[in-house]
Amino acid sequence: MNPPENTLAAALARHQIVLPASQTSRLEQYCALLWEWNTKINLTRHTDYEKFVGRDLVDSLAFSPFLQTGERVLDVGTGGGVPGVVLAVLRDDLELSLCDSVGKKARAVADIVARLGLKAPVFHARAEDLLPDHRFHTLVVRAVAPLKKLLEWLRPHWGRFDRLLVLKGPSWVEERGQARHYGLMHGLALRKLAVPPLPGAEWQSVLLQICPKEKGDITDYGQLGKASQ
Repeated sequence: MNPPENTLAAALARHQIVLPASQTSRLEQYCALLWEWNTKINLTRHTDYEKFVGRDLVDSLAFSPFLQTGERVLDVGTGGGVPGVVLAVLRDDLELSLCDSVGKKARAVADIVARLGLKAPVFHARAEDLLPDHRFHTLVVRAVAPLKKLLEWLRPHWGRFDRLLVLKGPSWVEERGQARHYGLMHGLALRKLAVPPLPGAEWQSVLLQICPKEKGDITDYGQLGKASQ
């Protein structure tokens, strides 16, 4: 049997993902820049198109249906730019910002964003240090920390954003229990929004929404924007 073709187009086809040619081209550029930087600093373990599509792109696409046009979004702990850079390529209708507490990662991603010609500021900062001076509708989080730590970091800043979208693995149930044990879910509502496909994996990811209970169910986006008032 011949090995699978290692091109972005082939990987997209295997995963039955259809994108406009302009987005496919820019994602190819992103991969090239990401992998170039990866030879200097550790940004990703996904160094071929199959892994990029099967994990990074699929994960980024999971957020997209739940983000509305014009929404101000912060990618917390962007690492190598997932989901922030990928969303900036796929959703130019969003106002995206990215942050990372590791200076060399933030500088690498800022270079990638600039070379791609994207309008997405990259901050060398922790989200909790950024939020006092900036307001967002939604924070998106992937592979950053357990829910307990995330909620501890963000607890003082709920007035600066409306909701948190977190992509988690199967440990999310235990993480939710731990957060509840420490009282960190008090006043917050958690909802499972989606289960992104992970072909070949023995476990599934889940996309969680966490928001203050007084905002109610904001999956219809009707209450987004309160943080910007």
